[in-house]
Amino acid sequence: MSKKSFTGGIESLLSPQSEKPQKRGRPKTQTKKVEKSSEEGTKAGETRATFIVTKDLLEQVKALSFWERKQIKDTIGEALEAYVKSKKGKLGAAIKEYREKGR
Repeated sequence: MSKKSFTGGIESLLSPQSEKPQKRGRPKTQTKKVEKSSEEGTKAGETRATFIVTKDLLEQVKALSFWERKQIKDTIGEALEAYVKSKKGKLGAAIKEYREKGR
């Protein structure tokens, strides 16, 4: 068994650290301006949202995502785009009313 070396003594434990320890992992390369905390860690044009769904529906979405080798967010995005596209006739009025009264 090798001996441990405790250089610096108790003084190094009690004195304030002059340098912050370096973080591990891949360096952040994102340069987008974050306007809301829900946008932290996302790509440009993306935001984070939380929805409540049934357990069965979530399992089905996860299974389809797995089967198609896609991320869950991509599968849900495609489903939402298809739904919005199916409502194209009502979309303009819905957006207008939402912006006036919904926010």
